[in-house]
Amino acid sequence: MTFLKKALSMKAELRAIRRQLHQFPELSFLEYKTTKKIKNYLNSIDNMVVLTGKENIGLDTGVVGILSNGEGPTIAIRADIDALPIAEENKHNYKSQHKGVMHACGHDAHTTIGLGTAQLLATEMNKGKLTGKLVFIFQPAEEDTDENGLTGAPHLIKGGVLEKVDAVMALHVNPEEPVGNVLINEGYSMASVDTFEATLHGSGGHAAYPHHASDPIWMLGTILQHIQGIVARKVSPLEPSVISVTHIETTPSYNVIPNEVKLQGTIRSYHPSTRFQLEEELNKALELTRFMGGDYTLSVNHGEPVLYNNPSVTRWYEQTVQDILPEFTIEHKPFGLGGEDFSHMTERVPGAMFFLGAQKDQQPNRGLHMPEFDINEDAIIYGITIFAETASRFLKGIYKIG
Repeated sequence: MTFLKKALSMKAELRAIRRQLHQFPELSFLEYKTTKKIKNYLNSIDNMVVLTGKENIGLDTGVVGILSNGEGPTIAIRADIDALPIAEENKHNYKSQHKGVMHACGHDAHTTIGLGTAQLLATEMNKGKLTGKLVFIFQPAEEDTDENGLTGAPHLIKGGVLEKVDAVMALHVNPEEPVGNVLINEGYSMASVDTFEATLHGSGGHAAYPHHASDPIWMLGTILQHIQGIVARKVSPLEPSVISVTHIETTPSYNVIPNEVKLQGTIRSYHPSTRFQLEEELNKALELTRFMGGDYTLSVNHGEPVLYNNPSVTRWYEQTVQDILPEFTIEHKPFGLGGEDFSHMTERVPGAMFFLGAQKDQQPNRGLHMPEFDINEDAIIYGITIFAETASRFLKGIYKIG
């Protein structure tokens, strides 16, 4: 029986798992009940070694399951498990039961796909059909950072989950593409994600006597023009990048010119050299305050690096889809300027992510991070099939790195 037929035979079970996870979402670093559910499922699989806890995987939440059989290569499959602080507006009977928290990015589906893949590959390995090691990483906190500015992946890497791993795989459901479409891209595929906080400093003063003040609000107009012009005039049009100012704040008053204005925003790019250039140009734009009688401070938090899809692993996905799902459509293009902390893993180990079509209907407000997000659950079957077949071929030596 093929992996596809086996996955189809589990369809009702997989739907129930995904809907249970969807009903009880948990935010980043707080996925305790989700962790328990994953742990219980993996413990039901024969010969699965299950690791949890900060001392074993680097964080209190999250689970790593390990299957091994003799000598051979090691491949890891990563699924993220956290939800978002969004109030769900769907009407279905598996709507979130946690007020203001929702699986609006499909991590419930990713977790279900990871569990289903573990079940199928365990059956093969326990029959002696596969040799080597399988590592199933159920990673917390993809969506948010801790007090040190870190998401979940760096913690798990430090905890050793990628030690002696030869390759790592991940996917993301895509609610904007129909089931049957797979988005694959070699090389740089998602943006680095940096955030910044800047303060424009002036002297402030009485609003009736602006000529006696150094006005940071006046400076702001010039600074914003220069920031918004960085991508348009300082960076090559061939390099995907963006700087967005997303928050401006000062002390409100009708008759006081403030002594400072605060800005926040994000910087995103596809190439490490562009990432450096954008930060350098942001500094130059802010330096204009000094020509207007003021000054500035700037703090940049460097978040996820660029997601780099290893060419070999990317080609594995393509070959697998062509062989076992020949009716599927494969598209080759980058995934956009969103960020993905799986990029930390592909910096350490050859790996790649693909996007899997999961469009439920053509409603425009069912996209990622939206309150009516939802997916066509048939995508879960195909995600499991692609993962299981690709991992199996790697352990059998059919697929190789390089």
